[in-house]
Formats: sequence, structure tokens, C-alpha cells
Amino acid sequence: MATAGTADESRTRERSECARPVIAYLGLGSNLGERETNLADALVRLGQTPGIRVLRSTPFRPSAPWGDVKQPEFLNSVAEIATTLAPLDLLRAAKRIEGELGRLPARRWGPRLIDIDLLIYADMRLATSELTLPHPFILERPFVYEPLAELAPAVLEALRRDAALPV
Repeated sequence: MATAGTADESRTRERSECARPVIAYLGLGSNLGERETNLADALVRLGQTPGIRVLRSTPFRPSAPWGDVKQPEFLNSVAEIATTLAPLDLLRAAKRIEGELGRLPARRWGPRLIDIDLLIYADMRLATSELTLPHPFILERPFVYEPLAELAPAVLEALRRDAALPV
């Protein structure tokens, strides 16, 4: 006989899931191994994750490294998803998938088999030690803002308008 979860389990679910799916955008990149396979596998695994539905993604495109530029060329894509996961749970799911695909901890902006960044989560603004939304480097990275413009030009324009406002 199935029983209902405890009150603590219920509260945890409420914090980690949204009642209705929200639209979020993820940046994906790979510059080691079979780059196309790495990106395709990441998209499949994202779609297999409870609470995530991949709606569409941009074609994979080559790009020069950013930050630490002495490394192989990347392939990048942006995916539009619908998710019932809370932002930090979505980030943790992305990091779990990176690990499952073989990503090991390494230097910041260094070479990697797979990188999955949470770029935008609905219209949420967030700044914690784990996560900043929207991603702080969207407008500095052509390999992010160009594919994002293909999927969500109005979202990108809103980011540009916000960036132009005085702080």
C-alpha cells in the first residue's frame, strides 16, 4: 500500500518543483572528445530528466574558446526547455549530467567534455553563491547570445535593455 510522504518531504517537493512549467534556456558546449556526440548526449539526458522537457535547440556551431583561449575550438548550442524544477535543482541536474558524461572538475574556463550552463530561468533575477540569473556573461559571449537570438529574440532584447539601465 502506497503512503503519502511526510510533511518534510512535501515541503521539499514544493521548494524544488514549480506548479507549472517555466521556460528556461541552457547553454551547452564541448571542446574535448566527440564534441557533437557530447552535445547530443547531453540534450538526450536533459530530456530524460524528470521535470525537464527539451522544446528545441539550435544547431551546433563552432566557436573560439572564451576566457582561457589556449585550448581546442568548442561546439556550442542553446536549448529552450520547459521545466518544473526550481532553478538550483535545474542547475544540479545539469551538473549531474555533466558528471555522467565524464566531465571532471578542472580549471575555470578550461577544456571540457561537456558544459551545461543555466542561462535564463523565466524572468527570474537571482544572485547566490551557486547561481546567478540571468547568467552574467550572456551578452559577452557570441556563442551564447547568437543562438539565444535564434530561439528567443525578445528575451535577448530584454537582457540588452536591462544591461543599458544604470545600476
